[in-house]
Amino acid sequence: MTQTVSPPRVTAKASARRRPGDTVFLGLSTASAVSIMVILAGVAIFLIIKGLPAITANWSDNADLLNYQNQNWGTFWNYVAPLLWGSIWSALIAMVLGAPVAIGIALFISHYAPRRIAGFLGYIVDLLAAVPSIVFGLWGIYVIRPFLLPLSEFLNANLGWIPFFGGPVSTTGSTMLAGGVVLAVMILPIVTSITREIFLQTPRLHEEAALALGATRWEMIRLAVLPYARNGMVSATLLGLGRALGETMAIALIISPSLIFSVRLLTDGYNSQTIAANIALNFPIATDIQRSALIGTGLMLFVVSFAVNMLARYIVARTSSTGRGSAKRGVKKGAAA
Repeated sequence: MTQTVSPPRVTAKASARRRPGDTVFLGLSTASAVSIMVILAGVAIFLIIKGLPAITANWSDNADLLNYQNQNWGTFWNYVAPLLWGSIWSALIAMVLGAPVAIGIALFISHYAPRRIAGFLGYIVDLLAAVPSIVFGLWGIYVIRPFLLPLSEFLNANLGWIPFFGGPVSTTGSTMLAGGVVLAVMILPIVTSITREIFLQTPRLHEEAALALGATRWEMIRLAVLPYARNGMVSATLLGLGRALGETMAIALIISPSLIFSVRLLTDGYNSQTIAANIALNFPIATDIQRSALIGTGLMLFVVSFAVNMLARYIVARTSSTGRGSAKRGVKKGAAA
């Protein structure tokens, strides 16, 4: 008769023991997480305190706010509304132009390019993130604006009945279209990097299953990769949108802005100004109450950017729970076909 020896029991006291390194790492990581919240709250409190005087002021009775920037706004909200529209409009143009290109680059790097070329292209795309925005602005002035002039004339001549392409065509190229093109290039690194990593996380078995069923490479990507990465692509696009919303110098250098609501892309002098560019151009010469107004517009941009990034994080959190099921359904659909 053999006697079995049961393994020693792990008591709660023994399991609760921590090594000094674990305690130090836990403390550092916790402090880092708390510091992020403190910094974010500090920025919000600063913007609220500094912007509140202008937000609550009667602009019609204040000499510094009356006819500020050559227009009688009446209230702070009338002042910030066209600026907020300009920021959102320019960012949307960048998304429409840049997001499909970024996703295409990411797909080429992850599934089509040879390994050496893929590594080189990935390095080049990541290097774009290190280029200062002032350099992009100068590039837009001397390269993009003249380059887009023939296209602007063509669009106005053939599609001028559409409000986007109507109005007198700019002769200098200082248009919202030029600013949107530069912003589209500036958001390429963040959108490409995120979507590339998501494409590479597609389960290898799903891809091999689609190929084993006779699918071509594009059909495999359509049935297995894109459904798995759908939410990730949306979140990457939203993060790029947040990047475009806060851009300052490139827009300030390229377009000829006005504080108006406008959807025109090809005109000069009818372009909606963005919040960030407006702050950069007017903050040095503003009085105290005018600076409070500019900080108040910064608070509005902070709220919009925070909401966009929170939405992106929410979609990223859903990717892990829904992406895998979507890919499996895509492979089954291909098998049934």
